[in-house]
Amino acid sequence: MQIAEKKELKNNTKMNKQIKIFLFSLLFLGGIFNYNVNAQKSKVSKTAVITGQQDREYWSNLLYKMASPVILNLSNGTLKKNMPVEVPPGAKPDSYKRVTYLEAVGRTMAGVAPWLALPDDNTKEGKLRKELRTALLKGIANGVDPTNPDYLNFRTDAQPIVDAAYMAQAFLRAPKALWEPLDSETKKRVAEEFKALRTMTGAYNNWLLFAGINEAFLMYIGEKADPVRIQFAQKKINEWYVGDGFYSDGPSFSLDYYNSYVIHPMLVDFFKVLSDKKRVKTEDYELALKRMIRYSEFSERFISPEGTYPAFGRSSTYRTAAFQALGQVALMEKLPEYIEPAQVRCALTAVMHRMYDQCNNFDSNGWLVLGFCGSQPTIADGYTSTGSLYMATLGFLPLGLPADNKFWTDPAADWTSKKAWSSQAFKRDYHVDY
Repeated sequence: MQIAEKKELKNNTKMNKQIKIFLFSLLFLGGIFNYNVNAQKSKVSKTAVITGQQDREYWSNLLYKMASPVILNLSNGTLKKNMPVEVPPGAKPDSYKRVTYLEAVGRTMAGVAPWLALPDDNTKEGKLRKELRTALLKGIANGVDPTNPDYLNFRTDAQPIVDAAYMAQAFLRAPKALWEPLDSETKKRVAEEFKALRTMTGAYNNWLLFAGINEAFLMYIGEKADPVRIQFAQKKINEWYVGDGFYSDGPSFSLDYYNSYVIHPMLVDFFKVLSDKKRVKTEDYELALKRMIRYSEFSERFISPEGTYPAFGRSSTYRTAAFQALGQVALMEKLPEYIEPAQVRCALTAVMHRMYDQCNNFDSNGWLVLGFCGSQPTIADGYTSTGSLYMATLGFLPLGLPADNKFWTDPAADWTSKKAWSSQAFKRDYHVDY
């Protein structure tokens, strides 16, 4: 082979190699391009606009999943038989069994009450509501019937003061759905159980409010209330207000979620009864409400762009109860002007997806487990057991707004922290003096 031919062959081989590299590069880049396009398509599909009605369906299905084991078992007289009693590591379940069942019932009732108060309809959601409401009415009768296997303990230990208060709050939130339909014997028995609570005392903190609302409920149903318990709760809780929407839970301030778990929602409901009965000035009720609205602003800002929120303070196992106050303000349609109902819906939906989709918070039979994000029994407080966990239902109060309310019908909207972390304008925040 001549030198010129060898040189040409070498050049052709080099060119072929370069062409192959070029073609391979095109294929590779094309693959990346296709991958990016597909990834974008996937991203778009995953972040496709979800309507408020889809959010509502998610909420109602999740609340049904959470509440139905408690309510349906109570209706069947099998709550004590079937509900597990998980307790903190090292604790003995026997002492918890005296109180955990009323915990589950009272707390669940307070969470589902606004939802069950909606009128019947033929939708899937409407059928779920009717099923739970019908079962709960039967279950309440079972819970105060001394001959029933699920007769609930109102008469020993101090803890029943707390969980009767959540039951009272449920009756006050949905009187036409949960109180008025009860038969006269059951109503009489409920009243007697509430009166029996007067033989016990509790802690010098938010427990004063539990005792107060129990008496306010008795007043609401026409029974003679204890004025001392009412006045003590009314005066002392107000004395513990520290400003800017926060109450101290007792003489010492604790940074936790008890302003939402208990204080704001229960104080507003408590003052509403007293105001309607002319036992306090309307201005007292309005001030309590105004302070809850201020606290709700902080609650909305606690929710990160990803739907997480800080796990600080006592009772983190109460999960979504951390947003009861925000949910109640939304339910009452009293949100501050700059907070759109849809941004609260989207923020709370993000929390629920983050907490209940990505964390396994239920056991194999559908009961809540000790933990915050999944099973984390070591974070449970000494007073916590399975029944305590049903505080989580208190985060679903906006389901009491009908499906055609703007909370559910308005387009999706970013909440404050999502705006802040995506370079959008958001409202400056300042201390308030009331």
